[in-house]
Amino acid sequence: MSAELHITSLVVHSTPKRAQGVSELIAALPGARVHAVSPAGKLVVTLEAGTSGEILSQVNAIQLTDGVLSAALVYQCADSLESMNQELPDADR
Repeated sequence: MSAELHITSLVVHSTPKRAQGVSELIAALPGARVHAVSPAGKLVVTLEAGTSGEILSQVNAIQLTDGVLSAALVYQCADSLESMNQELPDADR
């Protein structure tokens, strides 16, 4: 079986007062990146991992983080590393 890459995006809603702390805790997870944090406590997050089990573990950790009200899956993609690293032709050429 070839190696895979799983990419998931989430919208995480936290209490506004804890948004910065939640952002820092999420960013410390392996493969996690926080792209935006709103004053209302909403965060845009992406996760990358080698298996769906790792993604589920990361999502669970986020859901259990103190100050997190909800974590909603927006998008999920999984493909082989070989396919993900394949160079695509430039459409403008």
